[in-house]
Amino acid sequence: MVSQGSSPSLLEALSSDFLACKICLEQLQVPKTLPCLHTYCQDCLAQLAEGGRLRCPECRESVPLPPAGVVAFKTNFFVNGLLDLVKARAGGDLRAGKPACALCPLMGGASAGGPATARCLDCADDLCQACADGHRCTRQTHSHRVVDLVGYRAGWYDEEARERQAAQCPQHPGEALRFLCQPCSQLLCRECRLDPHLDHPCLPLAEAVRARRPGLEELLAGVDNNLAELEATRLAEKEALARLREQASKVVTQVEEAAERVLRALLAQKQEVLGQLRAHVEAAEEAARERLGELEGREQVAREAAAFARRVLSLGREAEILSLEGAIAQRLRQLQGCPWVPGAAPCQLPQLELHPGLLDKNCHLLRLSFEEQQPQDSKKDGAQSQGGDATQPQSRDGTPQEDEAQPLKTPKEGRAQTPQEDGGTQARGGGRSNKKRKFKGRLKSISREPSPAPGPNLEGSGLLPRPIFFCTFPTRMPGDKRAPRITGLCPFGSREILVADEQNRALKRFSLNGDYRGAVPVPEGCSPCSVAALQDAVAFSAAARLYLINHNGEVQWRRALSLCQASHAVAAMPSGDRVAVSVSGHVEVYNMEGSLATRFIPGGKANRGLRALVFLTTSPQGHFVGSDWQQNSLVVCDGLGQVVGEYRGPGLHGCQPGSVSVDKKGYIFLTLREVNKVVILDPKGSLLGDFLTAYHGLEKPRVTTMVDGRYLVVSLSNGTIHVFRVRPLDS
Repeated sequence: MVSQGSSPSLLEALSSDFLACKICLEQLQVPKTLPCLHTYCQDCLAQLAEGGRLRCPECRESVPLPPAGVVAFKTNFFVNGLLDLVKARAGGDLRAGKPACALCPLMGGASAGGPATARCLDCADDLCQACADGHRCTRQTHSHRVVDLVGYRAGWYDEEARERQAAQCPQHPGEALRFLCQPCSQLLCRECRLDPHLDHPCLPLAEAVRARRPGLEELLAGVDNNLAELEATRLAEKEALARLREQASKVVTQVEEAAERVLRALLAQKQEVLGQLRAHVEAAEEAARERLGELEGREQVAREAAAFARRVLSLGREAEILSLEGAIAQRLRQLQGCPWVPGAAPCQLPQLELHPGLLDKNCHLLRLSFEEQQPQDSKKDGAQSQGGDATQPQSRDGTPQEDEAQPLKTPKEGRAQTPQEDGGTQARGGGRSNKKRKFKGRLKSISREPSPAPGPNLEGSGLLPRPIFFCTFPTRMPGDKRAPRITGLCPFGSREILVADEQNRALKRFSLNGDYRGAVPVPEGCSPCSVAALQDAVAFSAAARLYLINHNGEVQWRRALSLCQASHAVAAMPSGDRVAVSVSGHVEVYNMEGSLATRFIPGGKANRGLRALVFLTTSPQGHFVGSDWQQNSLVVCDGLGQVVGEYRGPGLHGCQPGSVSVDKKGYIFLTLREVNKVVILDPKGSLLGDFLTAYHGLEKPRVTTMVDGRYLVVSLSNGTIHVFRVRPLDS
C-alpha cells in the first residue's frame, strides 16, 4: 500500500498485486470499478451479484446493481492501459526465438523476414531488424520511437511506452480518444465528435485534465486530513487503553498493600475486589478492541480509496483520469462526509477506595470505584489527589489503630467522606458530574484450602503473565524400583528437562513433550537432591557433597558441604560456567575447575546464622533468588549479597516458601505447597498475584524450573510433571 502523501511509481504498479483480481487471484480480465474504487474482473463480479445488489469483497460495502448488470459498471481504462503494457512485455520467449516480426507477414508471408529484435513504441509492434530500419526511413513513421526488444522486455522503456500509449475508442477501433464532451462528460474520438456531439463544446484531453485536476486534488487533500484525524483518534484510543491497564496495575498494587495491613479475614474480600477489577478491565478491553477494529476498518477503506485516486492522478493518462473522475470524486466526497470518530463512552478508570472500620462481618475495607478518564492537562491534579490513599497506619501488633477508623479522603473530593455519604458522591473533574459505581463485597467463611474452581484474581486479565497448559507426563520409568521423589529440576540442552529422582538415585532426561531421553549416570551410592546444568556438565548436591559430572557420569570434582544443613540448593549462573550452592545461611559460587569463586551471606554479615536458603535459583539479570525458611520469606540479592528485595507478605502466613523459578524478564514464580499454588512476584520480590492454583491441576507442587525462559515446569509429590507456557504481558 502506498503511504499517505507519496506517489506510486509505474514499476510498483506493474510488479505489485495491483493488477490482480482479489477474487480469482489472477490477472484482471475486463476490469470493472465499483463505486468504492475497488476493481475486479467483470466475470468475477457477475458471480457475486445477488438480489439486485453486490457487496465488495474487500470493504464489504453494498452497492446497487445497475439494470444492465455488472457490464454497466465503469471500465477501468487506467488498469487496462497497465495491463496492455504488461502483456506486451511478457509476450514471447526471446531465448526460444518465438517473437515474430509483425510487418513481415504483410509483405510476403512469415518466411519473408527474421525474428523480431526491436519494438516501435508508437505502433506497439515487434519488428525484425530489416523492418525496424525501414520503419525509421518512411515519412509517416520516421518520428516513431523504435527501441531494442530485449531492453523493452526488461522494462527499460516502461515510462516512455506509457507516455506514448493512447486509449482506444471502444466504438471505433483504431481511433484514439482525444476529446472530452463537457455537457456529456464523455470521452470522444474524432469519429465520435462528428455525431451526435457535433454541437457540444469539447475540450482536448490535456486541457480538460488541467481544468479538473485541482478539484480532485482538493478532495484528495481533504481525505488525507481525515486520515490524519482518524490515525490520531486510533492512537488516542490505544493510549487510553494503555492508561487503563497502567491504572489497573496501580490499583492491583494498592489492593495488595492494603491487604497486607489487615487480618486473614480480609483475604476473601481482596480476591472479590480483584475479580471485579478483572471483569471491568476485560469488558473495557473488549469494547476498546471493537472500537479499534471499527477505526482500523474505516482507515483501511479511506486509505485504499486515497491510494487508488493518487495512482490514477499520478500514473493515469488524460482519458483514464477523466473516465474515472466522476467515480473518484463521488467516493472521496462520500469518505469526507463519513463520521471519522466513532461515538463511544469514555473508558472508565478503576479507582481503589479504602474505608477502614470495625473488623466485623459487615465491614468493607476494600471498595472499587470507576471514573471516566480526564484530559491530559488534568492528570497532574488527579495524581496529586490520589497520593497515599491506599495506605493505613497500624499498631505494632498489625491491627488498625483506633484513630485510623476515621473515613479516608476520596481521590476526587480531597475531603473526608463517610461510608454513608459514599453512595452519593459525584466526580467534579472536567466540569462533568459522574456518579461513581460502587461494588461491595461480603465477607464469607475464610479457608486456606484451594477451591475446585478458580477464584477471582488477575490471571487472564492481561495484567500478569498468564499460564497456558502445554503437557503433562509421569516420571516413573519401567526400571524404577520405587515411586519417584523429585527433588530437583533444571533445563538440560535444547527443550529438555533434567529430573533429579532422589528415591531412585537417578538423573532422568525428558523432552518438554514428556519423551524419555535416557539418564545421566550418577556415582555409585549417590542420591541426587538439587541439580543444575552447566556447559557440558551437570552439578548436583547429594547428602553433604557437591558434585560436578560430565554427561557420561564421570566425576570432574566433588566438594564437601556443611553437615548442619539437611539439603543444599544448587543453581547454575546465567553464564553457564559457574554453579551456586546454599550452605548454612550463605551462598558459595564455584567455577568449572572446582575453585571457590565467591562467597557471601544474603544481607551481609549481620545476617550470619539468620538465613536458611532451602531453594535457590538465579535470574537472567544476575540476581540470586532464594526461599529462606529461617525468616519465612523470599529474598532477592545481587552478586555481592546485597538484598534488593524481600517478600514476607500475608501470602506466606501458614506456609513456607517453596521452589523458585525466574523467567527471561525476571518475574519470580514461587511455589506454596501447603495451599497448592504458584504465585508470581516482580523482579524485586513484590507479590503480583496467583499464577497457578488447584484449578490448574496442582496437588502438592514440589519443585519448579524455567525452560527457555518461557516454559514453567512443575513437579508434583506423586512424580507427575506439568508444563505450562508462560504468556507474557505484551502478547
